[in-house]
Amino acid sequence: MLKLKNLFLCMLVSCVYIATLSAQQTTYEMVVNAKKPGAVIQPTMYGLFFEDINFGADGGLYAELIKNRSFEFPQSLMGWKTFGQVDLRDEGGPFERNPHYVRLNNSGHGHKHTGLENEGYRGIGVKKDADYRFSVWARSVDGAEQKVRVELIDADSHPFQRQEVTINSREWKRYEVTLTAPKEEEKASLRIFLVSAGPVDLEHISLFPKDTWKGRENGLRRDLVEALDELNPGLFRFPGGCIVEGTDLETRYDWKKSIGPVENRPLNENRWHYTFAHRLFPDYFQSYGMGFYELFLLSEDLGAEPLPVVNAGLACQYQNEDESSHVPVDELQEYIQDALDLIEFANGDPTTTWGKVRAEMGHPEPFNMKYIGIGNEQWGPEYPARLVKFVEAIRAEYPEIKIVGSSGPQAEGEQFEYLWPEMKRLKVDLVDEHYYRPPEWFLNQATRYDSYDRKGPAVFAGEYASHAESRDNNFESALSEAAFMTGLERNADIVHMATYAPLFAHADAWQWRPDLIWFDNLLCVRTPNYYVQKLYAHNAGTNVLPLTMNKESVTGQEGLYASAVIDINKSEVIVKVSNVSEQDKTVRIRIEGLRRGTKLQPEAEAIVLKGTPEMTNTLEHPDAIVPISSFLPVTGMLLDVTAEAGSFNVYKVGYTGN
Repeated sequence: MLKLKNLFLCMLVSCVYIATLSAQQTTYEMVVNAKKPGAVIQPTMYGLFFEDINFGADGGLYAELIKNRSFEFPQSLMGWKTFGQVDLRDEGGPFERNPHYVRLNNSGHGHKHTGLENEGYRGIGVKKDADYRFSVWARSVDGAEQKVRVELIDADSHPFQRQEVTINSREWKRYEVTLTAPKEEEKASLRIFLVSAGPVDLEHISLFPKDTWKGRENGLRRDLVEALDELNPGLFRFPGGCIVEGTDLETRYDWKKSIGPVENRPLNENRWHYTFAHRLFPDYFQSYGMGFYELFLLSEDLGAEPLPVVNAGLACQYQNEDESSHVPVDELQEYIQDALDLIEFANGDPTTTWGKVRAEMGHPEPFNMKYIGIGNEQWGPEYPARLVKFVEAIRAEYPEIKIVGSSGPQAEGEQFEYLWPEMKRLKVDLVDEHYYRPPEWFLNQATRYDSYDRKGPAVFAGEYASHAESRDNNFESALSEAAFMTGLERNADIVHMATYAPLFAHADAWQWRPDLIWFDNLLCVRTPNYYVQKLYAHNAGTNVLPLTMNKESVTGQEGLYASAVIDINKSEVIVKVSNVSEQDKTVRIRIEGLRRGTKLQPEAEAIVLKGTPEMTNTLEHPDAIVPISSFLPVTGMLLDVTAEAGSFNVYKVGYTGN
């Protein structure tokens, strides 16, 4: 009996081996038909969605290093430690919408000191030999010359850089000095001493790296913007997300409060600071320092179309089930006017009311905004009842502006099925779909848009991310997104925009994961998901090409997903192949239909992104998974490749003579 069992096991192992060998030896032929380029791939196809979640703005993209710089948090000294005689005041300050300031008084003893320290956003990160611009609005209370000492101190409270600021006026003035860090510190603090008799008043205490993106004073963190710029985005959606709705309407993002002199932009509560009980951050607010002007400017810098989103008169419906929490339909005019004024702010001539505001901020030329989103993840009949009012007003005054509506928070189900026909009825230009789902969902949804109605609005995949069980940005999630995106590309006639979400997360202060880019006070890391987005955006092509295997689109057969485009401007055919199986696959790519006399280049570039399912990039090991490029021979109209198990591949074949 034992011999028979051993014989059976040997036979079973042999069968498995033969089957595996057979699978490895099978050649899968993919045919790309280049005879007639298909749908145009929109320049907005691959973009960015920014929301102030995970400390993505203050403490993140916005380069300000001081938390609660104007003492306007509900706990006015949150983020500050005080010593000696420090008074908080709110009358006689220089800024109407930020009334609080501090008065430093004489300590009353020669060996005691008066001052305050700021902890920054989970510390203040400074780099060795880098310059930092300290500024403060200040006045001498009695008109006598006063001095304060400004210090950078390390995590052990040891000063390592200091400068003095002389305050010489009874009137409020802005003072500035430069601090040069002699060493790198991830979690420094800023300390301010009164070193004269006093008293002296201080307001809007600020510390910026001089090395911001494009060197702007009220600037953005350069390494984070560089990571965005590297993605070659065609679209930039802002400022959210759920913060557009607010926990209530009082805390919705109000774009008009986010423009004008930065010192007079009022504080707003960030709806994410207490949304999740397991990730509470009661110090999470919006200074509006990086407001709509800065976000439009960033869109322009990135060469991306701006897509601002405004509130539709609805607070977050998850958190406000009572109709009284929302703006009645017959009282929407203020919100509608905000949308119209936003278009004027972005595009209006400097002689217009809001165009003049933009010009005075330093940008007389229009931002040429083409899109506007109305509402975020709204649902139910209350949404179209309000949306129609916006559509009518915008169409009447700005018929050229394309309007983005919502299909709700889910990718299927009752609300989704209700809202899509409503969006068609209202004739919005694009419908914003959101889906945060497991990797299996993304693999199964590669054909999602194959049968969508081509006569209605286009699709904006406005928020999506594959959520592995661990909720890490691991390679399993990235590979499933790469497979799914072949379906976006194949259906570029109906899918015009796609943006991963969320964009940023602070490693020490996050509420939600996974996220595209992680950072701490000094470094940032590009995730495997980031590189999938980059490979698609840099290889978007100009037109879709049909790609088939056994005369069918490649949507998961044998674990393979594929799509093809042509870049007419660069004379390239680009094929993307995801192999989600556990076996290497031999693939023959046959390119047919090019004009007579056209020849393929003798070599094709092959870019591969691969890893084990659980692998991630970390701040300590940021390059564990990165794209690797090589070159393969092309024979006639054939390219033979090996798509490795668990890999995303981009093949670029140049041609001449077409």
